[in-house]
Amino acid sequence: MSFLSQYIINISSLNEGLYEFDFNLDNNLFKHFGYQDFNSCKIAVHVKLFKKSNLLDLNFSSKGKININCFVSNEPFDYIQTHIMDLVVKFGPELNNENEELLILPKGTYQIDISQQLYEMIVLSLPLKVIHPGIENGTLKSETLNRLKKYESNTKKNISKIDPRWDKLKDLI
Repeated sequence: MSFLSQYIINISSLNEGLYEFDFNLDNNLFKHFGYQDFNSCKIAVHVKLFKKSNLLDLNFSSKGKININCFVSNEPFDYIQTHIMDLVVKFGPELNNENEELLILPKGTYQIDISQQLYEMIVLSLPLKVIHPGIENGTLKSETLNRLKKYESNTKKNISKIDPRWDKLKDLI
């Protein structure tokens, strides 16, 4: 039995209507896909599946904590993650998963593995630059941050010394 089998939903036994599923994600899912940025995580995902005669409509909602290192100071902190994603699953001649909102499965498919969608939803819900909240409000005290501030003050001193030849160019305008 594979690790990802816990994320498989057997759709052939479902009648038309609404079904709800709950999944608890931890770091093992992300390590399985080769994603090593999380120190740890605990995320609860609620999936609503509405089965119709010719398609499936899935609504994913996630909420949890991800312990991740700050991109600026490299200090670990708990990032509160919440996200909602919709996915429509249709049936066609061959598999097509190029669109993030539409998945086409081959006709006759009797189960759907949502592990890839769960992984992508969580990773893509993170901001491009994860910053410790202590940096934003100024309460974080760390050696790395002190060194960055020292470097920043040195560069400001160098910028304030303007070459007088540039002042002559300003006079031309």
